[in-house]
Amino acid sequence: MTSSRKNKTLYIDKEAASALELVDDGLLYPVTKLMNEAESAEVLKSGLIHGKSFPFPFVLAPSGKKNEEIIASLEVGEEITILCDKEEFAILTVEETFKIDPYERIKHIYGTDDTSHPGVMATIKRIGHWAISGKYTILNKTQNINKKKITKAKELVGATHTSSLVMGANPLHRAHERLIRQTLETTDLLIIFLLKPYDSANIAFDIRKEALEFFINNFLPKNRVIIVPLENSYIFAGYNEIIIDAIVAKNYGCNRLTIGRNHAGLGLFYDCNSNKSIVDKVTGIDIEIVVASEYVYCDECKTLVSKNTCPHGQHHQISYHADSILALLEAGLLPPAVLMRKELSAFILSKLIPNRFKNLEKLYYDTFPVQGLLEEHTEKDFYLELMKLYQTTSLT
Repeated sequence: MTSSRKNKTLYIDKEAASALELVDDGLLYPVTKLMNEAESAEVLKSGLIHGKSFPFPFVLAPSGKKNEEIIASLEVGEEITILCDKEEFAILTVEETFKIDPYERIKHIYGTDDTSHPGVMATIKRIGHWAISGKYTILNKTQNINKKKITKAKELVGATHTSSLVMGANPLHRAHERLIRQTLETTDLLIIFLLKPYDSANIAFDIRKEALEFFINNFLPKNRVIIVPLENSYIFAGYNEIIIDAIVAKNYGCNRLTIGRNHAGLGLFYDCNSNKSIVDKVTGIDIEIVVASEYVYCDECKTLVSKNTCPHGQHHQISYHADSILALLEAGLLPPAVLMRKELSAFILSKLIPNRFKNLEKLYYDTFPVQGLLEEHTEKDFYLELMKLYQTTSLT
């Protein structure tokens, strides 16, 4: 391999680097490399590679005038240095360069090229008109510790069956909890792939992870549940998300992927006198995909129920919409305990709006019954005590 300092350079962002790392770690198998033009055309035609489902060509086509000029100038066998965040990320040996239509690629990923779609608008800026294929070597590669973590957990519990969930938990609400418990009932080990996006929207990943860890450590058999961060790059977007999720889960060693019925990528359609979904189009990926029930709170049943088993209809049911619960938290309001566990509400609210109160100790002692001892209290403590008052019923 020649000195990288003599090579031409190509610039990519963290999302593209993440996708290249997934392939290098074997997590997008049957994809093992960047596809050339003929392989890309075959995937577009059949939706398959080596007889297994893959929803769109896996290519590297970074945007930018300089990138496109460099790719267009490359020769077969030439080595090129790939930079990410101004640091050398990988060395690639050119197999082929070819032109693509960025808008066609967008349609293959999202099912639309409508720029009013937020994902389309963000991704179209990242895709150029020239793609490059060839073998690449990632420099200064760090080991994927999650594979070892899962293997060790399987050995610890003697797991013969491993299930998976992919979720944002943004925030973690009661329906998420029920889905986790239901999945855990029929498996030895549960892997929760927690989405880690590349933008700063909504609740930060570290806060969501800590909230999920609290629930696992306090309310579940914690040796049977593992959290694995899943960098939520553009390849997981659109209506093909479930296929990519299934491929990644299978390559991490899972036997089953459970998804919610209201999953954005499920997309039910009618074919051959029966309802079908994108799940029915998965070929050659040896993993069971289960579509779980949608859970609601019924004010007649007085509990969390599956819509499949509750007879009372929508006018008695409260649905669990994470975006609406998040809107309450962002407005500084504690969601009712029926929507979200109070310990999690208190923790997340204290993180979203830190140092909210000018004199927290005075407010605490003026509002709640105390033992007469002077103690320091956090904002999380304050919200927990406040929730107790909300749940007091003798005067309401």
